Amino acid sequence: MIIKSLELADFRNYENLKIDFSSGTNILYGDNAQGKTNILEAIFVSATTKSHKGSKDKEIIRFGKEEAHVRTILERDNAEYRIDMHLRKNKSKGIAIDGQKIKRASDLIGKLNVVFFSPEDLSIIKNGPSERRRFMDIELCQLDQIYLNSLSKYNKLVVERNKVLKDLFEHPENSVLLDVQDKQLCEYGSVIIKTREKFIRDLNEIIRPIHEKLTGGKEFLSVYYEPNVNSDEFEKKLRSSRQKDTYAKQTTVGPHKDDFSFIVCKSNEKENPDSLQDGIDIRKYGSQGQQRTASLSLKLSEIEIVKKAKKENPVLLLDDVLSELDSNRQNYLLNTIGDIQTIITCTGLDEFVNNRFSIDKLFRVTEGTVSCDN
Repeated sequence: MIIKSLELADFRNYENLKIDFSSGTNILYGDNAQGKTNILEAIFVSATTKSHKGSKDKEIIRFGKEEAHVRTILERDNAEYRIDMHLRKNKSKGIAIDGQKIKRASDLIGKLNVVFFSPEDLSIIKNGPSERRRFMDIELCQLDQIYLNSLSKYNKLVVERNKVLKDLFEHPENSVLLDVQDKQLCEYGSVIIKTREKFIRDLNEIIRPIHEKLTGGKEFLSVYYEPNVNSDEFEKKLRSSRQKDTYAKQTTVGPHKDDFSFIVCKSNEKENPDSLQDGIDIRKYGSQGQQRTASLSLKLSEIEIVKKAKKENPVLLLDDVLSELDSNRQNYLLNTIGDIQTIITCTGLDEFVNNRFSIDKLFRVTEGTVSCDN
């Protein structure tokens, strides 16, 4: 899978842009606040319908304009596809694939698989549970349509249930709605929990050897799923927490409260990888170096997960992340790129960029304009 070209109109600081990418390594360089990350954001929106920053559509549209357009031409399995995205300030976005409008944004997911890596991702281990859930959800939504639909419906139900809980004092007759909502929450929540359980099992098979190599065999990493509730106990716990939820005016039980931990051991426990003996939870007790290394292992694993699930390479988007890594971690990441189409942003053509791998296409970004240097 490769992105052949990207066209933008009134997207962020771009009035009009047409950029043709190489199937290999593409470098976008220039000073800060020139628009490099905005190009990667547009690609991410084309793949997932959402900004990696969590920005709303109206925040992405160029200042003073009412709408923006993104067109992405991609190639997979020797066939060419066109994704058109129409972003509007006061309406839901319009999406078309090869000129055919799609009714649901979720129908786009999986057409273009990307792995986005930014400096913020290096803090995913030490940040709050919502960041780790977001990583898992972004990955699973690209790979599993059933998970995507279940998560979307579950999240809407949580919002609706919370609204009922907030209004329950004034409208006690609405308590009957909670019974209906709880049944639906259990249905979709169970799918989420079971899918996450399998995801963590698959992730461990991939992340352990990667982390072992990154640390020179000094550390061995295991990831543990920490569900807020097990799928077979979900309905029971929802009922028992009804009074608590009523006082709190929010849903306190369910996979929207999940987390997962990262346990590092100093000895190789491959024979018993689920043992916590001699391990430390680096979310709480790890050094910054351990946390960053585990975060890098996690993002590198994401590439392999997509390869395994889709039988093709994702597009790798690296947003000024190389400058945040030491030389050993830089080398490992760059060696991982291999034959993956990669689009990298950086502020300057540092020596490590010029000397460590071949640059297929070089673009200079200046105040919303892009010029090709080769």
